[in-house]
Amino acid sequence: MANVSSVGIGSGVLTSDLIDQLVSAERTPTENRLNSREESVTAELSLFAQIQSAVTDLRLPARNLANPDTFNELAVSTGSSAFTATTSSSAIAGNYTLEVSTLAKSQSLSSATFADSDTTQLGEGTLTFTIDGEVTAVAIDGTNNTLDGIAAAINEEAGLAASASVINNGSGYQLVLTSNETGVANSIDISVTDTGDGNDTDALGLSQLSSTTGAENLTENQAASDAAFLFNGISISRQSNTVDDLVEGLTINLQGTNPGSPASLTVEKDDDVVVEKVKDFIEAYNSLRELIVENSQIDPSNPSAAGLLVGDTTTRAISNQIRNVLGRTLEGLGNDPIRGLAEVGISTDKDTGNLQFNESEFRSQLTSNTQSVQAMFATQGRTSDSQVEFVRAGSNTVAGSYDVNVTQLATKGSLTAASALAASTVIDGDNDTFSLSIDGNTPITITLTAGTYNQSDLVAEIQARIDDDAGYQNSGAVVTVGLDGSNNLTFTSDRYGSESTIEITAEDVSTSATLGFSNGAGTAGLDVEGTIDGVAATGEGQILSGAIDTDAEGLLLRINGGALGDRGTASYIEGVGEQIVDLINNFLSVDGTITAKNERLNSELTSIAESRVKLEARLETLESQLVRQFTAADILIAQLNSTQDFIRGQLEALAGTGKKE
Repeated sequence: MANVSSVGIGSGVLTSDLIDQLVSAERTPTENRLNSREESVTAELSLFAQIQSAVTDLRLPARNLANPDTFNELAVSTGSSAFTATTSSSAIAGNYTLEVSTLAKSQSLSSATFADSDTTQLGEGTLTFTIDGEVTAVAIDGTNNTLDGIAAAINEEAGLAASASVINNGSGYQLVLTSNETGVANSIDISVTDTGDGNDTDALGLSQLSSTTGAENLTENQAASDAAFLFNGISISRQSNTVDDLVEGLTINLQGTNPGSPASLTVEKDDDVVVEKVKDFIEAYNSLRELIVENSQIDPSNPSAAGLLVGDTTTRAISNQIRNVLGRTLEGLGNDPIRGLAEVGISTDKDTGNLQFNESEFRSQLTSNTQSVQAMFATQGRTSDSQVEFVRAGSNTVAGSYDVNVTQLATKGSLTAASALAASTVIDGDNDTFSLSIDGNTPITITLTAGTYNQSDLVAEIQARIDDDAGYQNSGAVVTVGLDGSNNLTFTSDRYGSESTIEITAEDVSTSATLGFSNGAGTAGLDVEGTIDGVAATGEGQILSGAIDTDAEGLLLRINGGALGDRGTASYIEGVGEQIVDLINNFLSVDGTITAKNERLNSELTSIAESRVKLEARLETLESQLVRQFTAADILIAQLNSTQDFIRGQLEALAGTGKKE
């Protein structure tokens, strides 16, 4: 602070220590106030970071419950160690029996025994492997015609579905060949071109590695076999012990045999997964609530020790909004037997306000009202008409039920020939070519195979040539060739709506006369038309979309057929899990409640720091002012002291002259 050594010299009173004391007296109350406020804001910021973390921790279990797949998790149990099984999301519950008689095996072949693996030369030529129709030739010459060299050459051959190794059997060395895949189809056939002795089948030279009909010079140690088993009493065989094409979504891994002892394989809903995710959600919610409650308490005997969150509107808003979601009835449930969390065993403890879980009640409802329990947590769409399919809802779709009315059904684009096919048609160079555009794609040119066709064979030929066209395959379009009731050729797109078209863009000189169609477009498809909740909806193909700026905005329904007119209702249910996720996302968004709170607290800390800077500047000004004032006062006092000394001297002098001798 003050560091002016000359201050106070004149008076001995107005010193720099006094300036320091005056400045300190000015600093202390403001600095104490800033320190107290900074400590409070820092503590609140730290606490709010914990609340933000707890809110974020609630989002994951909420999102898990909002995912419909959570309620479709399957558990697999087997009644035998002979097999295991796993499921994918496309699997469905079911009970099966499995009796495994044979496992799939790969073939193993071995050569005769040799004294060494790297010196003895077996001969030169070519080993030609045929495995499951694939032919691979391996060249053997003077650089690789030992056991080690031949094994390396086989293993280095790309695409060869067999591997080779050299073993020491205790008496010498053998070449062992094994197919890479199991199953009879993967048996190894080896034919030899022996350029050494010119004999391709004898047991000398390179031909001693032959393993083909008429020249079996290798020993079969293990025969290739297919897996054979009874599935629900039905005989099944597969090349592999991994069977994933028997039941949709179910993969069976055969590991042993159980002949004569059929064992169970059960696929059922895994309720344990759902229960655990509900428990995770409740635990996360209760942790958040307890954190807020703990810091919102007031002690009547010590009001100054009130929690940091007393009167905090941010945490009050977070608590109220989450609690409102948990406590209200969901929209769109109609006459559903379950309409709230309490009906599935999730209630609020009247003493603590925490959620409590009746697991047995929840499991009972999950078993008897699976769809309803799912709707309590996840998004769900329902329709009262089986031919009206709920596709999805958008971010702006409001949960609820909507009336559906259809005034026009969607149709596919098509083209019908103007005249019927003859009973027998000759295709030749004058009528074998035409160009076809499907759904507006680049036309493809179709060339039919010359020949004489009846009507059904000609339809099949046209379809085959279209299907074989690379441009057609890459376009993603699908067209079906057929005959109508008058035996006229028809081309029908697989796509619905106004973008669905078929057009003949070019033809051979007599194609029109022979096949009955000429250049030009057919009949374009129609888009579905109708209303959702009484407001005209947008139709595209079979999809009817809710109008913008209505509660049904973003709601997509597929009208698969049926009659015109009223088609019942479509309901969109936004479960508790989805609503909580939406809430938390809003809390954490750029302009959300939590973000605003953090910004305000950090802004306060910035303001406090700025106030400290201003305080220092003000105190520096005060110090400078006091130094100036003290210096001026000190100078004046010094002058007065000097005057005093002068007057005293004069008075003493006058007093001295008046004395008598």
